[in-house]
Amino acid sequence: MLKPDPTDPIVVTGMGVVSPLGVGVATNWQRLLAGESGIVPNTRFDVTDFACKIAGLVPTKAEDPEGFDPLVAVDPKEIKKMDLFIQYGLVAAQEAIAQSGWAPQTEDEKQATATIIASGVGGSPLLVESAYTVEHKGPRRLSPFTVPAFLANLAAGWISIHYGFKGPIGTPVTACAASAQAIGDGMRLILTGEADVAVVGGAEGSVDPVSIGGFAAARALNTSFNDDPRGASRPFDARRAGFVLAEGAAVLVIEKLSHARARGAKPLATLAGYGTSADAYHLTSGEPTGAGAQIAMRKAIEMAGISSNDIGYVNAHATSTEVGDAAEIAGIAAVFGERGKSLAVSSTKSSTGHLLGAAGGIEAIISVTALTNDTLPATLNLEDPDPTAAIFDLVPKTPKSKSLDYVLSNAFGFGGVNATLVFGKV
Repeated sequence: MLKPDPTDPIVVTGMGVVSPLGVGVATNWQRLLAGESGIVPNTRFDVTDFACKIAGLVPTKAEDPEGFDPLVAVDPKEIKKMDLFIQYGLVAAQEAIAQSGWAPQTEDEKQATATIIASGVGGSPLLVESAYTVEHKGPRRLSPFTVPAFLANLAAGWISIHYGFKGPIGTPVTACAASAQAIGDGMRLILTGEADVAVVGGAEGSVDPVSIGGFAAARALNTSFNDDPRGASRPFDARRAGFVLAEGAAVLVIEKLSHARARGAKPLATLAGYGTSADAYHLTSGEPTGAGAQIAMRKAIEMAGISSNDIGYVNAHATSTEVGDAAEIAGIAAVFGERGKSLAVSSTKSSTGHLLGAAGGIEAIISVTALTNDTLPATLNLEDPDPTAAIFDLVPKTPKSKSLDYVLSNAFGFGGVNATLVFGKV
């Protein structure tokens, strides 16, 4: 197993977020602690015939002073060449790269910068629109930018081109574990010496008729809270009834501590450990005992060179589905033994909804921010906790202060993909 050098750990030096809570890490953190929710009625398309009528939508600048404006990072002439997920990725990357202060000048520096930006789906809204165009208007009406605008790897491609990063580039497309794996892939590239700096994370913009309709057909979405969007995402609660599809992007800049210090960058936290595994069990359901999740968590803790007792907080993947939440709690209970209420476990999807391929990225950033602020973000809508989960401190409704040394963040996806990250204080 590759392991970071404890005398020269990998650190996070920049973070950027676009989410249903708004744009910017500070905005997201402030609104998360205030108990705000980004889940709203879905106005992206006509939902009259859809069972699920809500979503976690990124607010526009016109709707929210802290909302999304692609023009802060994208040339207006380029907008037509990219679906929403790419635009979200560029705005999140701009914030992260600016905070990190990384601006490679030499050819060696450019070649030493990796770009690993995941997506669970890519540009599905444009795919849906393009299929309609072909059927009703004919293929000659398609834009020449159609394919590069929806390809999943083009968020990474645009970021690489925009900033001149010439190192390894990649796009994990591993469903809802994708951006956690992107962070882990970037970590490995640094550990093997293939990169000095990695720009990592995920982008998703898949609030579209096929995604909403398809997930609802699979009975994965919450269709019981259309009249109460804020109350719809309720991980660990007895009334949980499916996840809420959301959109956005999250990007981090990681590098070795020595590299950061040499250029005067401020390290925010260490990226101490990463573990990944496969359930080899079912296409959409996690293994009931959380066996695969256990492997990922144990590998991440082992790579970090710590004990499970050193983890003070787990940002759970918990999406608000009965089967998924139960499997994760079973896995956490197996790894953390008799920790009980001394271990805090919360799910911030209760505020943001589920960002699919960007979920692991935003939850990694929330975990780092929790660590640096010694604050536990709450699980909203937790009124009647599932007894199997209630053995831990689920941080119901209200955030708490707690001294933290290490935190763990989980991300799991369809196909039985498991990914876990461990962050520590610098």
